[in-house]
Amino acid sequence: MIRPATEADAAGIAALWNHWIRDTAVTFSSTEKTAADIAAMIGDRLRQGHVTLVAQEELLSGFASYAQFRGGAGYASCMEHTVLLAPMARGRGIGRHLLTAVESHASAQGAHQMIAAISGENPAGIAFHSAQGYARVATLADAGFKFGRFMDLVLMQKFLS
Repeated sequence: MIRPATEADAAGIAALWNHWIRDTAVTFSSTEKTAADIAAMIGDRLRQGHVTLVAQEELLSGFASYAQFRGGAGYASCMEHTVLLAPMARGRGIGRHLLTAVESHASAQGAHQMIAAISGENPAGIAFHSAQGYARVATLADAGFKFGRFMDLVLMQKFLS
């Protein structure tokens, strides 16, 4: 079941996200999220007309959210998303459903395109986005640093309108 996230989901989203922060190069971030961080993100995105969604079976299986790609009026129709799943939820179509839902929401709000910024060390994420119609538009060499090494950032783009 996919539904809008609430403040009550903040701790679960933080726990899910922190696995990817702590243990993988999927994200370049090394600072773990708190429930307060996530609650603030949910509120901020709602105020901006964006959404954070969760997929929940018995437990939280994943979440997706989006916001403006870069600040300023010139980027008002260009969005960037985050989709993260619990490890046990991968390969079951949940990520595809979450991504489709945030794309639909963004499109209904007037977004023209969605950007995916993916670690070069995440080939599964790149393949997932390719399968969902995203085109690889750039590789920023050594853009991220984590675990004592530089990593590439792959930018992928999908037009929504």
